[in-house]
Amino acid sequence: MRIVFLGTGSFACPALKAMADAHDVALVVTQPDRPAGRGGGLREPPAKELATRLGLPILQPERVKADDAVEAIRAASPDVAVVAAYGQILKERVFAIPSLGTINIHASLLPAYRGAAPVHWAIVRGETETGVTTFFIDAGMDTGDMLLQRGLDIGPDETAGALERRLAEVGASLILDTLDGVDAGTLSATPQPDEGVSLAPMLRREDGRVDWTKSAAEIHNLIRGTNPWPGAWTKLGEERVKVHASARTGIGRGSAEPGEIALGETGRLLVGTGGELIELLEVQREGRPRIDGKAFLNGLRGAARFA
Repeated sequence: MRIVFLGTGSFACPALKAMADAHDVALVVTQPDRPAGRGGGLREPPAKELATRLGLPILQPERVKADDAVEAIRAASPDVAVVAAYGQILKERVFAIPSLGTINIHASLLPAYRGAAPVHWAIVRGETETGVTTFFIDAGMDTGDMLLQRGLDIGPDETAGALERRLAEVGASLILDTLDGVDAGTLSATPQPDEGVSLAPMLRREDGRVDWTKSAAEIHNLIRGTNPWPGAWTKLGEERVKVHASARTGIGRGSAEPGEIALGETGRLLVGTGGELIELLEVQREGRPRIDGKAFLNGLRGAARFA
């Protein structure tokens, strides 16, 4: 099949590689290079880096709905377009171009977790299973008719970054099966059910702030689900402290108030929550490197409390 691929982030890369090996990828549409890092130099998106290595034509429009971008996609004469982690909402003038339609690879079991951050919110909300859905894009937000789904268990300590990498591999396999079925005419799309709809909006930095009055399970899920972006954080006085990793303990908090560091002879950074104590395995104070909980405790002077 002749394909136009629209993708930007690392989630898109396994699918792009799989399709390039099995089909004719006529054009890769990805976001423009953006400033990144302390120096603010331009960084190529992961999908562009891969497309360059594969020798594929690349288009980087600021707005994919612009006339010149639409004409470039139309000129590629795609049978189908495939979208994965592209980062722009497609209008009908774009998704209606391919003769067989435009297919999205979405990292949830739709209709659950429609939106920009399905992997993160599935973990934050304590889900134990997720998956990948392929579906035909329509004018709604991830509301189109479904083609195939494949489920995947979420590990109890798995981060959003690690889960997204696994889902990307599932997506690469699933899109090949989807394209085969669409090409052969053996795969029928089905409407999404009305039950089970949930949303997964784009995360903000503020979404990573720890509320210590919540249960240890909820806090652990927040820390996992916001790793690596936007990252969980808390305050120690006026200082912002990032929390990169945690663990459930099953230990009652005793007299420790929510956010209070339970000092003792354990050498573990244990903090009170709305329920049991939670252990912070890796933290980072402002302007300093990541350290483990024991090193953080060694740097404390007296009792302390996160807020």
